[in-house]
Amino acid sequence: MKLRTVFFIVLLIIIADQTLKIWVKTHMPISHTVYPYELPVSKYDNGIKVLGEKFQIYFVENEGMAWGWQFGGDWGKTALTLFRMMAVLFGIFYIQSIIQKKYHKGFIICVALIFAGALGNLIDSMFYGLIFEKSSVDYVARMFPKHGYAGFLHGRVVDMLYFPIVKTHYPSWFPVWHGQDFEFFSPVFNIADASISVGVIAILLFQRRFFKKNPDEKHTTIETSTNVNDTLQVS
Repeated sequence: MKLRTVFFIVLLIIIADQTLKIWVKTHMPISHTVYPYELPVSKYDNGIKVLGEKFQIYFVENEGMAWGWQFGGDWGKTALTLFRMMAVLFGIFYIQSIIQKKYHKGFIICVALIFAGALGNLIDSMFYGLIFEKSSVDYVARMFPKHGYAGFLHGRVVDMLYFPIVKTHYPSWFPVWHGQDFEFFSPVFNIADASISVGVIAILLFQRRFFKKNPDEKHTTIETSTNVNDTLQVS
């Protein structure tokens, strides 16, 4: 696989991720929900209504890791962003290395997905605080205001993909959580998070295929000066 192919994969994911994030940030108040079938995509979009409330665009922001995890307040946010920067820089050299070493194409694509996801969320963390107003439940944030809502490295990651497939509650006899609400699938995520998850899961599922040994490896031949005759067996 060529480096150019990997570049286009990463570029497509970044464009899709950032386009959706910017649209959500500039068209929706925070904590607001839009159902995809309500969007004026086309007059032939009846098929999307089948999803109903099982697929929502729900605007939230998080200061932490993928899937909304957080740690450490402001210092934790700075540390996380710096870690993402180092991971992205390492990823550039690592992708070049595995391409040169002719790793399995599937593995290279998975690494590209993980790299693209990390880069997509890094862009939010680095620049969104500078180029956006703070989002509110009452109004939509503007892009490129005089003053952003946070400094460099302190931007919040925009999440919006929400799939509450099952909403119910635990039965009264269920231990610990009896009677409490139950929801599957509850995380709110973005395209970058999904890209990372797909890449990691695919590596775990297909690792034997990605890293299998070549069955055509040549056996080494050992030379010896020992005389061979009919009575001497060589194993």
